[in-house]
Amino acid sequence: MNLQRLDKIISSQFNMSRSIARKVIRYGRVTVGDSVVHDPAFSVDPENAEISFRGQALEFKEHIYILLNKPKGVLSASEDKKRQTVVDLVPEKLKRNGLFPVGRLDRDTTGLLIITDDGDFAHNVLSPKKEIFKTYKVTLDGNVTEDIIKSFSAGITLADGTACRPAKLKALEENIAEIKICEGRYHQIKRMFGTVGLGVNELERTALGGLKLPENLAFGDCRELSKEELECIFVN
Repeated sequence: MNLQRLDKIISSQFNMSRSIARKVIRYGRVTVGDSVVHDPAFSVDPENAEISFRGQALEFKEHIYILLNKPKGVLSASEDKKRQTVVDLVPEKLKRNGLFPVGRLDRDTTGLLIITDDGDFAHNVLSPKKEIFKTYKVTLDGNVTEDIIKSFSAGITLADGTACRPAKLKALEENIAEIKICEGRYHQIKRMFGTVGLGVNELERTALGGLKLPENLAFGDCRELSKEELECIFVN
């Protein structure tokens, strides 16, 4: 049995601060079973109890995992006073406290990005030791050669001396390639191609581990990930 304070449950599941949650409980807006509960510190098992807020039944989820097709011009951040962030794109029905992007995509990079409130999950996805490969489609100002593919496979050393882990690179068509990396340094892909004299014109993340960006998810759209889709991430 996983007992939690009622105010903590209401706060996390209905996207409100703990102080607001305490107020709505004291005002009699929350029921547990058939009883109105006025005590914010009331302990309850959220996975088994019938909890409602203003008549809306709670479907408890300890964490949430949201898939976003990131458009250009949006920051991979939780909040920013001047610019739009990826969390701003999350619809109200999926919003909750503590959301953040798992890793980051540069402002002009598009594609697959996960938003969650689960720090342990994010650590497992991002840790280079886990070797969860991120797949990108890259449009270049030149062509990928066999020598470039071999140098990426061996591990590129950036201009500042930083050694990158081996990357999987293959040419798709003229000026377009696919690259897979299992780390995420600042502007890493652009810097990697820069070492071989190629510039990046467009960059889109198409997969994370075994999870692929759905073709029917438009730029800026979000949806919740299923348990099966989450498991795909850890299968490269």
